[in-house]
Parts: sequence; C-alpha cells; structure tokens
Amino acid sequence: MKLKTYIVEDNATIRENLIGTLEELAFIEAVGVADTEEQGRQWLTTHPAQWDLAIIDLFLRQGSGLGILAACQNRLPHQRLVVLSNYATPDVRMRCAQLGVDAVFDKSNEIDALIDYCIDQARLVSRSGGS
Repeated sequence: MKLKTYIVEDNATIRENLIGTLEELAFIEAVGVADTEEQGRQWLTTHPAQWDLAIIDLFLRQGSGLGILAACQNRLPHQRLVVLSNYATPDVRMRCAQLGVDAVFDKSNEIDALIDYCIDQARLVSRSGGS
C-alpha cells in the first residue's frame, strides 16, 4: 500500500525530484503539492482523510512551514508530519518537536533516511489496513 503524501516545497525542481524519487523507491503516492504556507495549511486541514504523510519545507515562497505544522496539531493518529529542510539545526529540530513533528531530515545529507522512514511508514499503514 502506498502512503498518500502531500508535499510542501517551494522549489519546483526539488519538489519534482523528491516526488519522483519517493514514488519510485519509498511506496508513496503524491496526492498534492503546495509552495506556500497558506496553500499547504488549507489543503492539509480541509482534507483530513486524504493524506497519511506530509513532507514540509520550513522556508517557503510565502510564509513558513512552521505555520503549517501548527495548523496540523489535531491531525488523525496515523498521519505523520515530516520536515525536510536545509536548516535542520538543533534549534529547528527542537522547535519542530514542540510542534509535534514526527521526524526532521536535512535535505543535504538525510534523503536516504527520509526514504527509509517513508518505507517504514508505508509498511505500518499497510499492516493497519490503510487510512
């Protein structure tokens, strides 16, 4: 079973490469994308049954991924929030943990860890009968 995944990333090249890689290697299905805080927040909060995983960049064309994370505090128990950022510093990781993020990955050197995380989550969703 594929993880229904929503991606918030303002760099189109990174976004398309990420989707291609994860769909090929990590059992995800991209169900939507956004490049601003407002788009991401609006879709994720108004389509609660349509996603299992959200991958969110922190620095966006407009707004911040932190606003999206805050808006998703009351997500369903099986849904996972992941941050993928070039700024995965200890302070950023701590702030993300405070907002209930399930994992933080650095774009520059933790893509393999993100792929492994997605594979593990897809297995869990498969075992639980899906969303």
